[in-house]
Amino acid sequence: MENNTMQGSVLAFTDDAVLPVSAVSTTVTELGIRGFELCDPQIITQASSLNHLPVESSSIDIVICISRSAEFPSVPFFEEISRVLKPGGTILIHRTFQSATGETDKTTSALERNLLLAGFLEAEVLGHKSMVKAKKASWKIGSSFAIKKATKIPITVQINDDSDLIDEDSLLSEEDLKKPQLPLVGDCEVGSTRKACKNCTCGRAEAEQKVQIGLTVELINNPQSACGSCGLGDAFRCSTCPYKGLPAFKLGEKVSLSGNFLAADI
Repeated sequence: MENNTMQGSVLAFTDDAVLPVSAVSTTVTELGIRGFELCDPQIITQASSLNHLPVESSSIDIVICISRSAEFPSVPFFEEISRVLKPGGTILIHRTFQSATGETDKTTSALERNLLLAGFLEAEVLGHKSMVKAKKASWKIGSSFAIKKATKIPITVQINDDSDLIDEDSLLSEEDLKKPQLPLVGDCEVGSTRKACKNCTCGRAEAEQKVQIGLTVELINNPQSACGSCGLGDAFRCSTCPYKGLPAFKLGEKVSLSGNFLAADI
């Protein structure tokens, strides 16, 4: 609590229809400020219906708000209070409504937060958490201040040339330096659905020829199929089918080979 003599102008307002001077005096007395009887406070009632206070800017030393509602003063009203206060002026909000302890703490915390967001400083709770006091900054909008130059502190860097540095290459072993060998990609393996190239050099053509030559007389004269798809053509035959490369035929019919079937393509 401050304990000094009141000086300057005072503005008191409320959201109630009537605000006795004694109520303002009691609020100031609780603050510990003496000499209120020497002041001629300006009193505004039903201030919740006002958009702005009918007071000149930066003309009030102390603003006292006596509120009977948790919604008053609203957030935009704090800007009006800041406008009419002189730099370094004091705002005191006294809420007279009764509420549960938990609700009172919540309301008081919201009030402190709104004061800080509006630019007020040193917000603090007084009394039985029913009053909150704050101050307006002591400078005016547009004021300038000289910033004290920071003292330059010399920085000394010590370099030790005798420090043992590790050669990064020495951390690599012979195995790490070997060029990795990529696995060989064989796209011409025997058994795949792809046929040998025309000028095949990988041995696939010879392997296919061996498979075709492996046809026995029994297989030619009386074709048999374990999967039932041998006579449908290569698209339906297994990779190891003895009829691989032969035209489609009906199972049970004799397989006929062309005269140049075993002749080399080149």
